[in-house]
Amino acid sequence: MAKTDKSNVETSGGIDEKYECTLDGSVDFRGRPAVKGKTGGWVAGSLLLVNQGLATLAFFGVGVNLVLFLTRVLQQNNAEAANNVSKWTGTVYIFSLVGAFLSDSYWGRYKTCAIFQVIFVIGLALLSLCTQLFLLKPSGCGDEDLNCEPHSSLQLGIFYLSVYLVALGNGGYQPNIATFGADQFDEEDYAESHSKISFFSYFYLALNLGSLFSNTFLDYFEDKGMWALGFWASAGSAMLALVLFLCGTIRYRHFKPNGNPLTRVCQVIVAASRKWRIRMPLSGEDLYEVEGKEVANSHANGRRQLLHTKGFKFLDRAAVVDPDDFITKNNQSSFRNPWCLCPITQVEELKCVLRLLPIWMTTIIYSVVFTQMASLFVEQGAAMNNNVGGFRVPPASMSAFDITSVALFILFYRRLLTPLISRWKKDRKGLTELQRMGIGLIIAIIAMISAGAVEAYRLKNVCSDCAYDSSLSILWQIPQYMLIGASEVFMYVGQLEFFNDQAPDGLKSFGSALCMTSISLGNYVSSLLVTVVMEITSKGNSPGWIPVNLNRGHMDRFYFLLASLTAADLLVFVACARWYKSIKLEGRYDDDEDVSNV
Repeated sequence: MAKTDKSNVETSGGIDEKYECTLDGSVDFRGRPAVKGKTGGWVAGSLLLVNQGLATLAFFGVGVNLVLFLTRVLQQNNAEAANNVSKWTGTVYIFSLVGAFLSDSYWGRYKTCAIFQVIFVIGLALLSLCTQLFLLKPSGCGDEDLNCEPHSSLQLGIFYLSVYLVALGNGGYQPNIATFGADQFDEEDYAESHSKISFFSYFYLALNLGSLFSNTFLDYFEDKGMWALGFWASAGSAMLALVLFLCGTIRYRHFKPNGNPLTRVCQVIVAASRKWRIRMPLSGEDLYEVEGKEVANSHANGRRQLLHTKGFKFLDRAAVVDPDDFITKNNQSSFRNPWCLCPITQVEELKCVLRLLPIWMTTIIYSVVFTQMASLFVEQGAAMNNNVGGFRVPPASMSAFDITSVALFILFYRRLLTPLISRWKKDRKGLTELQRMGIGLIIAIIAMISAGAVEAYRLKNVCSDCAYDSSLSILWQIPQYMLIGASEVFMYVGQLEFFNDQAPDGLKSFGSALCMTSISLGNYVSSLLVTVVMEITSKGNSPGWIPVNLNRGHMDRFYFLLASLTAADLLVFVACARWYKSIKLEGRYDDDEDVSNV
């Protein structure tokens, strides 16, 4: 592990003072080397955790009850509302790729977070105004008893514009805030690198604690038909999050953007294709790597050199030196043509992305399971007896048990399980990220079996003479929510750590965006799966598995189908994890070390 460094930092007043600076290439808000004790650390990290909690409160103040808003206010049926929520949620995470690209390429993470948070606030304010002025007519509509009037195309257009501005703002902000928080800890410092690992767990905890308020208090008001109040509270929370984020400006550590990664990828592919007939050297030591000034510039931008790895040998051709790869100007100096010769670090960047993709693809089915909490779990709860001790429990507020489970399991994992496994394995990380993701898939299978069993039992207790569709209490949903929460701690926290750790330095935001796009595609796959299942199962006189009246359907079979798909996905995940080879940074791993084996 690298030792701390005492560097001379020139202050704005021209006075040189000796400070202890970071070794990872981070800079302060003025572009000077970041000074430990004055930048970053848990001071900046804690501010970003609070920012994340408030922004999450604002987002879930809209998202958690959107399916009920669509059915009660816009008069959509269950299947249509569930599909629209899945598409909207999926779009949120697709926009994360936009934010990650702008951050890694041009704007940097701070500027990207600030701009998309402003868009987020504008979207929430527009949604609040639209709901209060146009959609809640007559006054008091939107609860279980009073239906709202039909809406004009213009009113619906403003509504969808506002919710998709919310999607754009939150989507572009989310992958960057996680990576920006991790940037506040020097990976080359032993103590700070350990704090960086812990940050992702606390980040996910802050996310869930923020949604706890929206899933309880805001959910209660919105379930009673006070939609405008709930949306204005979300807008206020997002505004406060933006103000707090800007207050930490002088404290943050930054990494300079590294230019368009698509160009670097294309250069490798073109250079390798041009040399498809060239003779390859016997070892990777003869491949081209930058030296001198280019290395210094790369380190100044926070990019470390990558070591050569086996696999994808065709791409290595881009780093084979040929005399024609250099362009001579004015018969004096020669310059490397980046479309003919690429340094091995650039080649390895592309290899890293290609190795991450199979792991990423196996997380999509898990996201299909996860997204059921915002759609089918809510509809299932609405068909149960939600009167508990004389108090009516809003179906969407049951996700509070998921949040509670996340908080408990994060503390359990970090405070108890990790120390025990670390002592046993003699490795301070405990379980590897891929091992934790595999455990998350196993727990998700159990969660779907639990949800299916509850639904099957609910159907046996349908009560035609009762005030509710079923006499079965909504509290029977607690196990499936708790299990999903436990699986999130292992899957999503492990996923955040894995993609941030294994993504090249110039693509850190892209690594976090991969986590979010898996959730995005999970929502789209869920929507497609519901459509296909309904198309197949509703032929003839059959109402299908997920009809408007759930008492006439078989949603339990849909849950069991998801459990089977997740089990098959687990087998593919294990195969991909065993094949995966971790990134090799200069001075970080030994040649044959692999931190990711399952």
